[in-house]
Parts: sequence; C-alpha cells; structure tokens
Amino acid sequence: MGGQPLVVLSDESQRTSGRDAQAMNITAGKAVATAIRTTLGPKGMDKMLVDSTGDALVTNDGVTILREMDIEHPTANMIVDVAKTQETEVGDGTTTAVVLAGQLLAKAEELLEQEVHATTVARGYRQAAQQIPELLEELVTDVDASDREYLERIATTAMTGKGAEHEKDHLADLIVTAIQIIADDDLIDLDHIDVKSLVGGAVGDTELIEGVVVEKKKVHQEMPMIVEDATVALLDGEIDTKETEIDAEVNVSDPDELQEFLDEEERQFREQVDRLGELGVDVLFTTENIDDGPRHMMANAGILAARRIDDDEAERLARTTGAIRAGSIEALTEDHLGYAGTVAERETGDDTWIFVEDVEDPGAVTILLRGGTEHVVDEIERALEDSLGVVRTTVQDGRVVPGGGAPEISLALGLRDFADSVGGREQLAVEAFADALDVIPRTLAENAGHDPIDSLVELRAAHDGGASASGLDAYTGEIEDMLEAGVVEPWRVKTQAIDAATEAAVMILRIDDVISAGDLAVSDDDGGEEEEEGPPGGGMGGMGGMGGGMGGMM
Repeated sequence: MGGQPLVVLSDESQRTSGRDAQAMNITAGKAVATAIRTTLGPKGMDKMLVDSTGDALVTNDGVTILREMDIEHPTANMIVDVAKTQETEVGDGTTTAVVLAGQLLAKAEELLEQEVHATTVARGYRQAAQQIPELLEELVTDVDASDREYLERIATTAMTGKGAEHEKDHLADLIVTAIQIIADDDLIDLDHIDVKSLVGGAVGDTELIEGVVVEKKKVHQEMPMIVEDATVALLDGEIDTKETEIDAEVNVSDPDELQEFLDEEERQFREQVDRLGELGVDVLFTTENIDDGPRHMMANAGILAARRIDDDEAERLARTTGAIRAGSIEALTEDHLGYAGTVAERETGDDTWIFVEDVEDPGAVTILLRGGTEHVVDEIERALEDSLGVVRTTVQDGRVVPGGGAPEISLALGLRDFADSVGGREQLAVEAFADALDVIPRTLAENAGHDPIDSLVELRAAHDGGASASGLDAYTGEIEDMLEAGVVEPWRVKTQAIDAATEAAVMILRIDDVISAGDLAVSDDDGGEEEEEGPPGGGMGGMGGMGGGMGGMM
C-alpha cells in the first residue's frame, strides 16, 4: 500500500463511487425539480400534501412543498436548501431556482455520457454564471422607491398564480403601503409587518392596521374597552409579590397571622398599581404574568392591561408607541413610557384582540388577512409573504427585470455567443448552461397549456430582433413586451436564483464518492486499527426516503 492508510468499511456501510455516484446524485436532484416543476408560473398547478394524521396542505409555493415533503436523500436535500436560501434572501423565486438546478444537472448528465469530465462541466458552468450579471444588466430598469405603481406591479406579479388573483390589486396596495410605512431609509425589516389570518369573510375584507394587533384579551372584564390618548408601558417582568432571595416556607398557625400576610401582599400590590398611577400609565403590556390581586386594582384605576404577550409583539409595540421595555414596575420611569392615540379591545372573528393604533409614526403595521376557509387563508398568506419579500428587495435595490421568461431567453442567447470565445470542452458546458435556461420559459408555456416549442421559437425570434423585454403571456400564449404589460421581477431575485442553482449543481457534480457508514477503521502502518468517525449515518437508499414523501403528490 506504499504506506498509505487502508480504509475498511463495516458490514453495514454502503459505498457508491464514480459514475454510479454521479448518476445517483443527479437523479435525486432532478427528482426534486420534477416534483415542483408544474407549480411554476401564473398558471402553475397546486400540490396536496397529506401528513400521517390525514391533515392536508394545498399549495403551489415551491419552498413550502419542499419543506413539507418527506425527503431523506442528502443530495435531494441540497436542492431543498437552494429553495430555502432563495426564500430567506429575497422572498421569491424558489421554484425557479430549483427547476433550473434540476435542468443544469440534466444537461450535465448528457455531457458526462459524452465523456466530458465533471470538473470540466463545473468549470464551464461557473464561467457561464460569471457572465450573468453583465448580460442581465441590459434588461435592468431602475425603479424609484416612491413609485407606487411600479411597486404594485411587482407585488401583483409575485402573487399571481397563488390563489390571490381575484383580489391581487387590493392586496398589492396594502403590501406597498405596509412596506413604505416601515421603511427606515434603506433598512426594511419584515418582522415589523405582522400578518394575522382570520377565517371568515372574503379576501377583499383584508385590511391594514397602522399599528399593532396583540392576540390577547384584557386581564379583567372591568377594565376599559377603549382608551384614547393612551400612555403605554411595556414590562418584561411579572406583576406579583416580591420573592425572597432564598427559598422559605411560611407556617401560619393563627387567623390573625394569615390576615397580616394577606394585608402585606395587598399593600405590595397597591404600591405597584399606585406607581402606575403616578406615572400616568393608561395601558400596560407585559410578557409575563399579572397576579389576580393587582388585576382588580388596575381595573378600578381605569388601566387596560394584557399579560403574556409574545416577544415579537412587545418589540412591535415598542417600535410603534415609542415605549421602552422595563424589567419591573419599580424600574419604570417616565422615559420608558410610550403613546398611542387609541388602544381598544375588539372582537375579530371568534377571537378578541387588542388594537393599538393612531400613532404619529407607526414603526410596525399589521395585515388582517381574511378568507373563507383555512386552506384559502393559509395559501394567500404565503402569497403575501412572497410579495412582501420581492417588494422589499425592489425598494432596497431599485432594479427590476421583465418577467415571463424574457431574462432566461436573453441570457441564453448571450451565453451562446459567449461560448464561441471559450476554449476547450468548457464551451460545451457553457452551451449546456444556456440550454438549461430555456427550461423556465418552456415550463411557463407547458403549465399554461401552450405549445412549449412554438413559444420558445417565437421568443427567440423576438429577442433576435432586438425585443429583449419580450416574454410569454401565460394567459393568452402571445409574446408581449413584459415591461409594458407590467410583468416585472426584482433583479436580485433573478440573479440569486441563477447563482444558487449553479452552486448547487456544481457541488453535486463534483461528488464522485458517496459513503453511508457508521465508524470507519483506518489501518496504520503497524497493522493496528484506529477508529475514525465517518460521514453522517443513514442509508442512502436511492430515493427511497424521498419517494415516500412524493408518493402522495405525484
């Protein structure tokens, strides 16, 4: 062995190497892409995912489908990670990224069968990806953050095909308004937009609250239902009797002693409530508990209070009212207090929530989403989240590109021209990359019921003629100027999708050995053995683990 260590696998270990490993990994990647390919575009179909208890989820949101599927194959999970990263970074384009990654693997498989080495394919793919920003620059249109019309077009495009078409204009208006309210220069934190779903009513009843909605009731029925010009306090501590620094047990042997104990407890409560009165507090929110004793006292003092609110709600309240969170009533000062024009308890469907509104500069907003059924509300909520993400990205970057497959066709044509300047077999990989990009407009046509070949031919002809914004109208099947039609996408959504798909495909192609094992034994030169921990266990099982999750969908 020339002094090299000998790797000895246990009987339970499985090893696949060379072309077999590459073929297995490519198959896994393509299977994930195939699972969600029919959901792409405004005419994409839905998937129903049924769990072990019989609960069903109906959606065409790519990342949601992949999260809910029972996928065990590690290579398939790499493709799932592409969708998750796309969702985290830009909020939309998850299906595009996964479908493109699957097609890059399919085109790479053809080159491998032609004896083109995987390293060569990977190098060619990276060269092609490096050209994308420059080629895409020709399609970019600048958007001003104050241009509501354009932002609403982007919001509408992101929601199209996700169950919200009939009210997309109304929802787009709410989304753009929400983004513009919480925008702090170039910083837009979507955590400051709270989407609350209510089953009942129509989607058109969805409303935007310029403030915070707390999913709690007041702690005492005698407290006021509504407080105008409210002074607001936020606490992170309990309102209870003070605890001793050490554990102690109190034995009461006389009724008078018990009364003294209760009187002392009441005195402490009274001091706390009097402190709130001295500060002029009208409304109190705490993330912890409020004891029974002070609740009645607060009600008598005309204070509206809510307990055990979520930390996220507390943050939004602080941002909206200007209040500063304090650890206890004793630590509370006038500098901690905030303001709200109206704090009111209202019935919302089957629940009762507290609305904090009418503030000078709301730093947080709430979208109350309505819908006829739980499935409808859940799907539209996912559409809203995608739309919020792309509008935020657009406001931050100020750049959009046409939709409808226009960027992919334009990029494919540019890469084919670039391939002529690439030497060696990498040229074949660049051309394969260009061919892979065609999967997006072709899939848009297929899912809309149009002939994909005719659509591709017409798109290429339009782009060859200089109409670089030409894309497919999925509803009519016609080739139109997407900028004039208002079908646009954020520039960063497109570049992120292509970058993520490329990196995933290259990583998978470079794997030529798959070992599923527990501990490996490495033989040393002296003939002894030392244990070496192997890769994470769990048999590869082909696509077995994944197939189980997909079986109910396909």
